[in-house]
Amino acid sequence: MTGVRGRDVEALLNPTREFWQGRRVLVLGHTGFKGAWLSLWLHRLGADVAGLSLPPPTQPSLFALAGLAALIPTDIGDIRVLPTVRAAMARWRPEIVFHLAAQALVRWSYREPVETYATNVMGTVHVLEAARATQSVRGVVVVTSDKCYQNNEWPWAYRETEAMGGDDPYSSSKGCAELVAAAYRRSFFPAIATARAGNVIGGGDWAADRLLPDCVRALTTDQPIAIRNKSAVRPWQHVLEPLCGYVLLAERLAADNEFADAWNFGPADEDAKPVGWLASFVVREWGQQASWCEVPAEAVHEAGALKVDASRARAKLGWSPRLRLADALRWTIEWHRRLSAGEAALVLADEQLARYCAMGAA
Repeated sequence: MTGVRGRDVEALLNPTREFWQGRRVLVLGHTGFKGAWLSLWLHRLGADVAGLSLPPPTQPSLFALAGLAALIPTDIGDIRVLPTVRAAMARWRPEIVFHLAAQALVRWSYREPVETYATNVMGTVHVLEAARATQSVRGVVVVTSDKCYQNNEWPWAYRETEAMGGDDPYSSSKGCAELVAAAYRRSFFPAIATARAGNVIGGGDWAADRLLPDCVRALTTDQPIAIRNKSAVRPWQHVLEPLCGYVLLAERLAADNEFADAWNFGPADEDAKPVGWLASFVVREWGQQASWCEVPAEAVHEAGALKVDASRARAKLGWSPRLRLADALRWTIEWHRRLSAGEAALVLADEQLARYCAMGAA
């Protein structure tokens, strides 16, 4: 792959660049894995992007390695503090708001339930309260999770009309965030949409207790990958897949409140695979004596099977996955291998963004 930067990336982007050029955008949670990728994409589309977030949640982080602080004006602050969010809204006067700031780990939510609910529920209240008081705002996309659903361990995928629920603090906090967004949409201003994505993978994720980061950490230190529940099925997808959906959704939402609703962004049904399948695939792709082993899981509940139905996004937004799971895994492995070999994170991110957008233009 040849290097791709700046204007060359923009030349490969989808036609939505005309909408985003010069548009003021505020990303809450832009120092996180998904937030950093989204912020870079919007920046390359020509948007006037600013961010409010806590410092990067991991070390290393995509935000730091890609030097995004030099590209995107940043406020470091906590969405659990309403005046902080109000001040950011007043300062940046965004037209579009993407809310990705969250406590995003299931197992951590068992250890810190108060932090999880304070961030994911009241943090969402603060974002929407500040947004409704900001006259410039034309649309808010609240990113929740596929785990917002009451999971009955059904073999079929969940649709947007299914009941909210969650057996653990993280999952139920995301269901609560969905209810908060729906109440604000009905009570105060309509231009609020929610987005429920599957389990995302991709270069630049070093979060604890996530399968692919755990794989990368083990493989780069010549250790076997430790797997807790090899039979658990998840809707795996490359990070750029749901982010493309969020961008398309925000664009439609700004023009038409018909899109102010809940939306699933998930992979093809056949790409919902067990954890053991992913670990075996990664081991084969990595080679070099790589291996995995199953270890005892903590005595906490985690869903055994979960899939989401994204047919509504396909029909009404024109969104569909571009990468099959095998390719998404290869992209992730390639990104981390090349980073370990000394290549720059921003160059790698730009290249994969360009490749992904070129697929959509084909």
